[in-house]
Amino acid sequence: MTEQIRTFVGGDIFDGERTLTDHALRMQGAKVLALAPRAELATEGTVIDLGGDLLAPGYVDLQVNGGGGGMGNDGPNPGDLRRIAAAHRGLGATTILPTLITDTYQHSRDAIEAVRAALAAGVPGIGGLHLEGPHLSQARKGAHDGRLVRRMERRDLDMLCAAAADLPVLMVTIAPESVSPDQVAELAGAGALVSLGHTDADYDTCMDYLEAGARCVTHLFNAMSQMDKREPGLVGAALSETGLAAGLIADGEHVHPAAMRIALGARPEGIFLVTDAMAVAGTGDRNFRLNGREIRRCDGRLVLADGTLAGADLDLTRAVNVLVADVGISLDRALAMATSVPARLAGLPEGIGALRPGAESTLIRLAKRPDGLELQGVL
Repeated sequence: MTEQIRTFVGGDIFDGERTLTDHALRMQGAKVLALAPRAELATEGTVIDLGGDLLAPGYVDLQVNGGGGGMGNDGPNPGDLRRIAAAHRGLGATTILPTLITDTYQHSRDAIEAVRAALAAGVPGIGGLHLEGPHLSQARKGAHDGRLVRRMERRDLDMLCAAAADLPVLMVTIAPESVSPDQVAELAGAGALVSLGHTDADYDTCMDYLEAGARCVTHLFNAMSQMDKREPGLVGAALSETGLAAGLIADGEHVHPAAMRIALGARPEGIFLVTDAMAVAGTGDRNFRLNGREIRRCDGRLVLADGTLAGADLDLTRAVNVLVADVGISLDRALAMATSVPARLAGLPEGIGALRPGAESTLIRLAKRPDGLELQGVL
């Protein structure tokens, strides 16, 4: 059966890099047939008038710990991943990396197997896997369970290299305190996206790990060595080295808008948005448990009993609005940070995070309100 052709008109279209006005988009199923000025593209099939709304590729989120009431740490299985992906699809993130927070070797293995099974079953929205730990620094563990933080061993490395060769994307957050440069080189050589995070490493050490193959920094400014005038730390490395991309939690809680403004001024490219979302994403739940500890949802924050931030109560539309309203960057740049920038870093297929003729893409529709964008749905 031939899939229906749809032509979208009557609204701006963001292609992953810039917003196009007076354009039309023709789709057949999920495939982009054409994106051109409205006067040059004859309508075909079903015509959909956007009524002034904005059309964009679905968001890409490389750090999703949970959603829909479930967590990646809750004995990961394909059913849980389907629930998490569906919750984030409802929030506009149509491609995610389910993220396992520091846990046991067996839980890491289970997460890898669950993603393999989910991909084989065609669960929509699963782009790969992010393992955030357990090979981190005790001093910068944040909300991670310190009892589970440990050095990387040979069996860990073998498991991760095999997964990197097998999964579409394997992102691994590590700290130099627990992983050697040689191990990073082996991981990178196997195809893993190695990210530095939860570390007190100094600037020179971070440069050594960049040379070894690290290409990313996990949630910039949070749980890492800060920038000082004589010791730039990991923050300084991320802001000065174009070889290091960096995720950013733009909820206004994890990072002050002024700090975000400075970071984005220093790095015009390479910084991308993440939600660091937890089980409550896409639900009205007030609390949940992580490794036996209660996480509370209050006033737009997720915290442990002692007040430590534990992930974020955030979706990417809100993050884009924070960047535009509070940080002062352009809407195009903010949307790119939620779509094409993370997709390109992770090496995802061409139609993810961007609209390209000939590629398959999932679309989101956003209404323009006086106080920012409002997600209308996934098309």
